[in-house]
Amino acid sequence: MGAYEYVALDKAGKESKGLIEGDTPRHVRQVLRERHLLPVQVTEVAKKEARRQRSFSLRSGISSGELALITRQLASLSQSGLPLEEALLAVGQQNDQPRTKSILLGVRSKVMEGHSLADGFGEFPQAFPELYRATVAAGEQSGHLDIVLERLAEYTEARQTLRQTVTNALIYPIVLVVMAVAIISFMLASVVPKIVGVFENTGGELPGLTRGLIASSDFLRNHWLLLIIGIGALVYAIWRLLQQDGPKRRYHQFLLRMPIAGKLTRGINTARFTRTLSILAGSGVPILDSLKIAAEVVENLPMRDAVNDAALRVREGASISGSLAESKLFPPMMIHLISSGEAGGRLEEMLSRAASNQEREVNGLIATLLGILQPLLIVAMGGVVMTIVLAILLPIFEINNLIR
Repeated sequence: MGAYEYVALDKAGKESKGLIEGDTPRHVRQVLRERHLLPVQVTEVAKKEARRQRSFSLRSGISSGELALITRQLASLSQSGLPLEEALLAVGQQNDQPRTKSILLGVRSKVMEGHSLADGFGEFPQAFPELYRATVAAGEQSGHLDIVLERLAEYTEARQTLRQTVTNALIYPIVLVVMAVAIISFMLASVVPKIVGVFENTGGELPGLTRGLIASSDFLRNHWLLLIIGIGALVYAIWRLLQQDGPKRRYHQFLLRMPIAGKLTRGINTARFTRTLSILAGSGVPILDSLKIAAEVVENLPMRDAVNDAALRVREGASISGSLAESKLFPPMMIHLISSGEAGGRLEEMLSRAASNQEREVNGLIATLLGILQPLLIVAMGGVVMTIVLAILLPIFEINNLIR
């Protein structure tokens, strides 16, 4: 039995859409006819998601916020003793997103066919990452799925919180920059030409600052479309360049060498890595598999390579802390905590503590940067406006001198 999305017409010719479970598309059409609906289109959810994965899509999977909510709901229902297929049905019916609801019903259909929950998640790899599937599989094998789901819920919520912190920190500076550019562009295109045009009729030589302002205003008014196209083309070219492994790797290495950006990059990626490794190790996933999966959540390529190299050394018998320390890319505090965890048999606890330390450090650094960036942007905007005002006032001062 599978989950199907359908489009059908009722007796009045009104279109209706929905989700239904059935053995085959033919069976689903028969069920719709019994409900006095004329089936127009019937699509299996799993096949639709597979086509979406092969094609280009602006939204490749469900959002991290939705995943955190789904995991928390599944953990709560599982701990209350509700059967798994009923828990999936309840969470699917509770969700307001049509795509998420169809995915959950697709997972439920696989479970009802006798497959494991991890196999059901495996039908939708874009929605449920490898970390998620491996952790659930380990929980099912150990017989502690409810506990593992609770850990996954805490992990996804912590990751969502960190992502939200970074996003919220960037909103104000981005809005401020956009408003500053919009206001300055409006002044250059509309206000400045009307005011400065008065001075051009005097026949006198204008100050250099004023001539530069007039040239900028003329360029913006005459070539604004080309300017927008050029900026868009430049952004697209940079984006395409950073999709290639070589330039992307050099850019990530450059970020690590930067004083502030390097510390922020190390902190965010270290927090992700240690939090992921902690949840995997605590769920019973073998340590080599845990390192491999945890490496995938590290976005910085040199740091990801360092984790993969560490996994090879661990396979040969080396310690995790010593292997990670070889790259000198991870914070010393994390290395010491992992070493202490290995020595005392408390690796999961120390990994969780390292992740919490890094998350606190990242939050503090973001707050500090935001506190510095906001006044700097205001000062920069004020400087540009002051330059425009000076370019307008300088000819007025010269006219006054000539009159005297």
